[in-house]
Amino acid sequence: MDTTFVNATVLDVRNGQLVEDQTVAIRNGRITGDVEATAQVIDLHGRILMPGLIDSHVHVTQASESFAELTSWPASYATVRSTQILNDMLLRGFTTVRDLGGADAGLARALREGLIEGPRLLYGGPILAPTGGHVLTRICDGPVELRRAIREQMAQGAHHIKLTLSGGVVSSMALDALAYSEEEIRAAVEEAGFGHGYVAGHAYSAASVNRALRYGVRTIEHGNLIDEESVSLFLERDAFLVPTLATFDGLRRSGAEHLSPEGKGKLDNILELGLQALELADRSGVALGYGTDLHGALHAHQLDEFTLRAEVQKPADILRSATVVGAEIAGLVGQVGEIRDRAWADLLVVDGNPLEDIAVLTDPDRRLRLVMQGGRIVKNTLDKEITDVP
Repeated sequence: MDTTFVNATVLDVRNGQLVEDQTVAIRNGRITGDVEATAQVIDLHGRILMPGLIDSHVHVTQASESFAELTSWPASYATVRSTQILNDMLLRGFTTVRDLGGADAGLARALREGLIEGPRLLYGGPILAPTGGHVLTRICDGPVELRRAIREQMAQGAHHIKLTLSGGVVSSMALDALAYSEEEIRAAVEEAGFGHGYVAGHAYSAASVNRALRYGVRTIEHGNLIDEESVSLFLERDAFLVPTLATFDGLRRSGAEHLSPEGKGKLDNILELGLQALELADRSGVALGYGTDLHGALHAHQLDEFTLRAEVQKPADILRSATVVGAEIAGLVGQVGEIRDRAWADLLVVDGNPLEDIAVLTDPDRRLRLVMQGGRIVKNTLDKEITDVP
């Protein structure tokens, strides 16, 4: 059924302001300027209507913190667990997510066909890594192997390709180790571009980030150790940084029991360094996406990224990361991330002003009153009646 919201206070995320007494009409799943006579009407009585959230770094198929456990599960069981993760993300207000390793064409198709409920899913297939590079990856060494893997993944509909370009917290490689040669990275960037995609790079150290940006990588995932040169390269190349503070905070608070002693050691200062990197990037005008990189039970902490970023960022800037910048990363500007004519009707109704208090978004049970995706209401706890237009 088409829907019209009346008496809405619309959150203009691009300009960081509220616009009162608005009417927003939905027809055939998109926002339109024409109010349908047969549409249901929802009177928001001044409540805030905002665009759905975008998480630009998720792992919807990683339903356990233990990678050994994940690899032991039958594919059918793993898929069912993934559907629960997707549904929970949607009910937290995330209407679009970009998967950075694991999701495939099957999950995306099931979501499009309405067989399961969850966010709009942009997937890249398995992470590509060199021998010894990371966990849960497809090992590819040399330009030929990389090109073959990328062609296969792009042919299956991959939105992007993820490369492991440094060590990581769960990697056997040192955090500051480098992965892939210039020739390999440039080959991957070129091949992904042939399929109208791009490369996202897992990178922590300034050295790994800077060489990735020079060689054409479009988004940097994590980036906890960036420096001033990194900032200059981000701005020069119109690239994006997607910090993932929630995963480090979640692992630390959970005791990181599934990590090796080496992995636990890498966690010691990584969150603090990530906040420092975020502050540097934010102050310098780097385009920042909202990412969480959570696994298993830690997916429940997806909204904690708002709280963590609020230590160094203003609410309006965090909101832009999770909406309009996320749309830019996704290549869906004008389609998602904003309330504008012809955009998908991915909408949230919240109690309270997130421009003043970002915590409005971190308590979905009490303050997230309605979730709409593509014009379909998937959550509604409004205490006002929904009535038909007379």
